[in-house]
Amino acid sequence: MADAVLVIDMLRGFLEEGYPLYIGKEARNIIPNIQGLLERELARGSKIFFVCDSHDPDDLEFKMFPPHCIAGTAETEVIPELAKYPGEIIPKKRYSAFFNTKLEEKLKKLKPDKIVVCGVLTDICVMHTVADARNRDYAVEVPVDCVAALDEKTQQFALSHIEKVLGARLTRFKEA
Repeated sequence: MADAVLVIDMLRGFLEEGYPLYIGKEARNIIPNIQGLLERELARGSKIFFVCDSHDPDDLEFKMFPPHCIAGTAETEVIPELAKYPGEIIPKKRYSAFFNTKLEEKLKKLKPDKIVVCGVLTDICVMHTVADARNRDYAVEVPVDCVAALDEKTQQFALSHIEKVLGARLTRFKEA
């Protein structure tokens, strides 16, 4: 049975300079690892889902964060380094890839053995997606070298929570 790979918010609005929520050069270091992960998983027959922030112009989230990734803008596009990979776009308006999206029905049809979650930010959209996947009893893996947060302290907190509280398996794309 095919696995599912959820590529979370690897978007121009987060990973290219000049946008309101650009998360910095450090986060871009995961791009080659995600490319390798996608190549490996596609060769294994996995299904790729690009989960993409896509907000309404008056989204309530903008009370916490500056307006970003507004539907129909370049910010919502998958970064060019990943856009060439075959996958299905799943727009989302909240942190979790499951909240008011078509992801759940697509996964029910696919019946994956496991879900691999990668992308940004580890402590926000990645973690909330992992929580919702685990609440639906999916086996979840998070390759630690394919996720990024704004800083190392936040990254380590999120990874610990993902493993010890949510019960996801932490892996590495590249063996150390």
